[in-house]
Amino acid sequence: MDLKTLTFQSSLFLTLSPRTNCVWDVYHCQNLISCFRRIKARIQVWLFELKILEMTSQIVFDGYTHLTLHNAEEANITSNTRMSLGKIFWSCYGNLEFRDTGTENRSKFNNLSYCKGIEFEISSSFPTNNPNSNLVEKYDFVTGAEEENIQGHMVLDSFAEAHNPQSDSEKESEEETDDDEDFGVLNSFRAKSNHQTSEAEKVTEVGDDEFRNHPLVREVCRLIQHRQAWNPDLEGNLRHLLRSLKPRQVCSILRNQVDERVALNFFYWADRQWRYRHDPQVYYTLLEILSKTKLCQGCRRVLRLMVRRRIEMQPKAYRYLMISYSRAGQLRSAMRVLNLMQKSGCVPDLSVCSTAIFILVLANQMEKALRFLDRMQRVGIEPDVVTFNCLIKGYCDVHRVDDALELMNEMPLKGCNPDKISYYTVMGFFCKEKRIKEVRELLVKMKMDGNLMPDQVTYNNLIHVLSKNGHGDEALDFLRESEEKGFRVDKVGYSAIVDSYCQKGNLGKAKEIVNEMFTKGCLPDVVTYTAVVNGFCQTGEVDQAKKMIKKMYEHGCKPNTVSYTALLNGLCRSGNSSEAREMMNMSEEDWWTPNAITYSVVMHGLRREGKLAEACEVVKEMVTKGFFPTSAEINLLLQSICREGRVDEAKNFMEECLSKGCAVNVVNFTTVIHGFCKEGDLEAALSLVDDMYLKNKQPDVFTYTTLIDAFGKSGRMEEATKLTEKMLHKGLLPTPVTYRTVISRYCENGEVEELLKLLEKMLLRQEFRAAYNQVVEKLCRFGKPEEAYKALNKVLRTASKTDADTSHLLIESFLEKRLPLSAYKVACRMFNRNLIPDLKLCKKVNERLILDGKQVEAKRLMMRFVERGHLSPQWE
Repeated sequence: MDLKTLTFQSSLFLTLSPRTNCVWDVYHCQNLISCFRRIKARIQVWLFELKILEMTSQIVFDGYTHLTLHNAEEANITSNTRMSLGKIFWSCYGNLEFRDTGTENRSKFNNLSYCKGIEFEISSSFPTNNPNSNLVEKYDFVTGAEEENIQGHMVLDSFAEAHNPQSDSEKESEEETDDDEDFGVLNSFRAKSNHQTSEAEKVTEVGDDEFRNHPLVREVCRLIQHRQAWNPDLEGNLRHLLRSLKPRQVCSILRNQVDERVALNFFYWADRQWRYRHDPQVYYTLLEILSKTKLCQGCRRVLRLMVRRRIEMQPKAYRYLMISYSRAGQLRSAMRVLNLMQKSGCVPDLSVCSTAIFILVLANQMEKALRFLDRMQRVGIEPDVVTFNCLIKGYCDVHRVDDALELMNEMPLKGCNPDKISYYTVMGFFCKEKRIKEVRELLVKMKMDGNLMPDQVTYNNLIHVLSKNGHGDEALDFLRESEEKGFRVDKVGYSAIVDSYCQKGNLGKAKEIVNEMFTKGCLPDVVTYTAVVNGFCQTGEVDQAKKMIKKMYEHGCKPNTVSYTALLNGLCRSGNSSEAREMMNMSEEDWWTPNAITYSVVMHGLRREGKLAEACEVVKEMVTKGFFPTSAEINLLLQSICREGRVDEAKNFMEECLSKGCAVNVVNFTTVIHGFCKEGDLEAALSLVDDMYLKNKQPDVFTYTTLIDAFGKSGRMEEATKLTEKMLHKGLLPTPVTYRTVISRYCENGEVEELLKLLEKMLLRQEFRAAYNQVVEKLCRFGKPEEAYKALNKVLRTASKTDADTSHLLIESFLEKRLPLSAYKVACRMFNRNLIPDLKLCKKVNERLILDGKQVEAKRLMMRFVERGHLSPQWE
């Protein structure tokens, strides 16, 4: 193909003109247009920033080959500006070569209608594929007219709308594989590029701190914060600002979000906008953010989006996904990411391998971690100190500290010396075990072998670990030692020791340390005082805790929410919940704000004292303040209300909590249903079950068990049977409690035949070994041994010790009913199943048979024992 020329005409009007007669096929046009669509927004933003254009200007397409800047007739385009525009084109499309052809018209640059400008030449090797493989062509085959039509009729997308770019059918397979296969993929890779850094990786490794205070970034973050009150105007403003953002500014916006879910939703929203495309570094920034959370599903979707858009995949992208899976506790899924790397052809580097070892350590699979280390070394990936530190931590977690020390001794032989983290990990284990001698030996070894001098960080670490595990005296010794060596322990270390003594109830020692802090000029902060307040409250000295709060004000240290919550907890535990409630009401005057824990503390205190109405009011106030009680807290309050017989009030309270968005679950409904059942109001209980379906709360097996027990207790066995069958029909598996409830109520009402039929259906769904044993035992206790005898065949099927105990209970029941012949039959059936009845019990049966004139049966019973060697022939 001959050379073609792209020439600026009228300054910002771009057209395609062939130099010679040639064929310019449709695909090449579409490919070129695709490139221009990507860069035109950058040109527009660049011109806006230079204040050359008004914000109303717009770059659009006219057909396939024309790129026009509307509303730009007043623009003053200088030669430098034109050359910069050419560089933008050239940087976005590597096959374009440019030169300045407007030299003769330099004097006319202010006249837009006569300027020739920049001429671009496209070589005959024009690419036949997308020149930028990192970007997916969303709109490659949309004409300019179609683009304008779509833009004009696009409906505003909601920013908070859930985005699921992956359908259920696209979910990665979760088949079980051998554990070795998860990291055996290393065998398929070579270490040829383990330490190479691609150009794309260099691009993504850029900081965005300098952009955090950019006016555009601040304005976008402000609009995101008001997303709940969005309207088309606000979203239009955000869409307009989005097109002016540089990639690093987008990264700053993502990092500025307090809630990572908001950052993820903003990423999806921006990705759906017309004329905007995420830069690769934005993807990697979002993956890094998500790796610090448990949002592993969102992280996986972003990764799959990168794969579909052919963005160059670096090992760290998969490492971020592995970390997110591990934070969510899905360690098996984290290891499966290695298989995804193998399928995509991405070579794992040292950081990925170290992450995999750390995940195996978290799963307490040290042997597999060691095998993985061996595989790493076979393929040429040498471990570093981070890898060895993961193994050291794993050894300490499984209490194999000797192996950890041995590994530290071997590290220099492998070309990797232990660092301070290595020593701190082992020291931490010794501190937990209160092995101070070994800690001091490690400090000496750290100095002699590793040439690592113990510093203030070292002592702070020891002080904190010892204090956290309740070894305050030992922590204080290290504090004294660090001060003797010239290190100045800050208030954080002192606070840790004070808290340790307070947890142990040694408040006298804690106050001594606080006074010592004053003498050394290290003023206690709110954390230190709060620890002392909490210690007084735990020992029941609430008055001393109040005095400590006053001292905080005297020393210029304002108590915070945690301080007052500790005091309120002490008041509630000492039976002064009303005072705690009044103090919480006065929070605004004292300049502190209660949080969810504060409300929960007061609510539970009022509940324990039986002040349920006030407790409900606290929950309502809690909801109005934006805090929601947990389902467990709601359930405790519902139980207390139902226990007093105020079930209707409990129901109203639960419905009010549900209407205000509280997390009301099936357990809460079951609690109220149980309250109605105890009151005998079964119709209200059934009505509440119907309400559960209306509120999308499906009754569980415990709900049905509660209803079955209530209907059985009231003798309404037909309804109990229907409820049991309905439970089975819904696929709910009966629990042992369900079996005991059904058996007890049916036996009590003498519905043995119906019970046996029902048990057969239940056992098909969920096996329960002692079901028929309980039937016999319950019938015997209700004085119905004849009915129990009917189920004896099912009891003696396994001939176990439990079956023998059940048969003995039936024999005793027959003897109490003065039916020795029936007891004799039970004993004979036990012999037939190779079960030996209790000899003492059978002697009683023998005596009763003789008294009733059944000498033949009595002699035959004793002969059974003689035949099995349990009775001598001279017994008579």
